[in-house]
Amino acid sequence: MQAFQRMLRPLTQRIQLMVGRAVLQLVDDSTKLQSVQIMLLADELRDQVERFQNYGFTSVPLPGAEAVAVAVAGNRDHALVIAVDDRRYRLKGLASGEVAIYTDEGDKVHIKRGGTIEVVAATRVYVSSPLVECSGDMTVHGKLLVDGNIDSGATITAEDDVRDQGGTKTMRGMRDAFNPHKHGTGPGPDRSM
Repeated sequence: MQAFQRMLRPLTQRIQLMVGRAVLQLVDDSTKLQSVQIMLLADELRDQVERFQNYGFTSVPLPGAEAVAVAVAGNRDHALVIAVDDRRYRLKGLASGEVAIYTDEGDKVHIKRGGTIEVVAATRVYVSSPLVECSGDMTVHGKLLVDGNIDSGATITAEDDVRDQGGTKTMRGMRDAFNPHKHGTGPGPDRSM
């Protein structure tokens, strides 16, 4: 029986070492499949380990993040990282079914229960698209910047002309009609629109 156990010991060890916890050391995001350096057991450093991510989602985790590594066929020299998490920055307190993406700086997109999506950005949200549509009402809170200056009376600033749903004229067209307007021989408006 002991001879049989001795024969199985290398196989048993390979099976036991197939899945392990790791600590992320470095990330190389320039490769087709992200490459990471991980520390497995004490002093077991593995370099150029491929990190698999879900299609459509990508991230560059910070050093110190924790990972799950699998050794293909129990070969620790052929490890793959299949999951990375970072308990230092993970959002907590989400309700069942909610989803969020986040950064270590506190920026996040939180898809909440009840149909609300919360976007938090410390400095700016930038949308690059030839057309942005909104099917419902829009409310703007706070002050907006106009040419880099705070305009406490502003609600929405447009760099091009604005037209409402029933109007045949644009805002520019209304200004062009209003500003030179006179009643008979009297003066025009006391201030331009």
